[in-house]
Amino acid sequence: MDAEPSVTTCRRALEALRNGVPNRDAVKLLGCNQPDAERRFEELLANAADADAPPDDALGMLVSGDFGAGKSHLITYLEQRALTRGFVCSRVAISKETPLYDLAKVFKSAVENGRLPERRGRLIEELGQSLDFGSAAYARFLEWANRAAEAGVVSPMFPASLMIYERLNSDVDLNWDIERFWAGERIRVSRVKDGLRRIGQQRAWSFGAPKAGELPPQWLRFATQLIKGAGCRGWVVLLDEIELIGSYSLLQRGRAYAELARWMGRAVGEENPGLVVVGTVSGDFATAVISPDGKKDRDYVGPKLASSRYREHAARAETGMRLLEQACQQELGRPAESDVRDTLEKLRRMYATAYGWDAPGLSADAGGDSHRNRMRYRVRSAINEWDLRRLYPGATPDIEGEEYRPVYAEDRDLERGSEDENAGRR
Repeated sequence: MDAEPSVTTCRRALEALRNGVPNRDAVKLLGCNQPDAERRFEELLANAADADAPPDDALGMLVSGDFGAGKSHLITYLEQRALTRGFVCSRVAISKETPLYDLAKVFKSAVENGRLPERRGRLIEELGQSLDFGSAAYARFLEWANRAAEAGVVSPMFPASLMIYERLNSDVDLNWDIERFWAGERIRVSRVKDGLRRIGQQRAWSFGAPKAGELPPQWLRFATQLIKGAGCRGWVVLLDEIELIGSYSLLQRGRAYAELARWMGRAVGEENPGLVVVGTVSGDFATAVISPDGKKDRDYVGPKLASSRYREHAARAETGMRLLEQACQQELGRPAESDVRDTLEKLRRMYATAYGWDAPGLSADAGGDSHRNRMRYRVRSAINEWDLRRLYPGATPDIEGEEYRPVYAEDRDLERGSEDENAGRR
């Protein structure tokens, strides 16, 4: 620890660790012992911030590991590193509310959970206020928006709304509508055209309302460039618990694999310079879901997509499955005895500061391949033992724990929700 933490900070960190959900305080105090993942992440940040780097250099990475191996701890640590380097960070937990196969919902969640370095307001609003219309960064952003519209990469509504935002910045209501549009909500075409009329640009633009299905990838591209136009170095999106894909229906899994390829920068023709994505997945996902020993998605996803209205997703879905297989072959490193010893000592000092009690040292012997050697178990076990010894002097606690295994049973509620939503869109 670089500086002596306060009692409040230590107690806050310990409470999070008791519940198995490391917060920023805990991660800052404990650090990280995954040097390979850190090194790869630093390379991704450097490429994303390099305007001259080829688009396919700023991709992403997937990290895998069993429950308790430290995936959540790692991405919280990477989030802090990225923020200190001038990147916007968004952490998205894949869930029923944010299914990976729905780009619009994941994008909106990323915007809602976005954090700017040293700022705490709503992401899009803060970015809008940070735009310096006379800066070189804004000039590059505006040029990109116009070229992207001409090439059909984004709707002309995006550069048109940007021009209105710049020239009618005194119209709070209109700017609010535009910010909501940039954040993933629809905006009436008449609203944009009225803004163009007010700045004398209505004849310079001709466009209609884009189709609903066309907007999500355009929002993602525009938001990434908006972040850079506002002076940030790029956008880091952290996708946690990707293994929830295993509870989707076959068609939903196929769509999710395709969207994963898009997020990871592996979709042909959909490069997004400045975007860095890190995803976490359980170590047994590929075996349990993709391989012939599991749900056989390698065999079934392609034909299922080909027989649906998502047939164009098949190639990207294949790429997404391959990415997950590769990630599951290279799990997070297991903690060495020296790592465990170092972590337990930091934890002991943290506990002593939190409660003014001289916590005794604990054994750092490696626990083999069982769940007892995973860092989550070692940390929670140590805290529980110290709690019992502090509250019941002379006690000799015997801590037990059971191994958690993810279940990949399909969730019919997710399938029904997707069917209802698609019916509404049609």
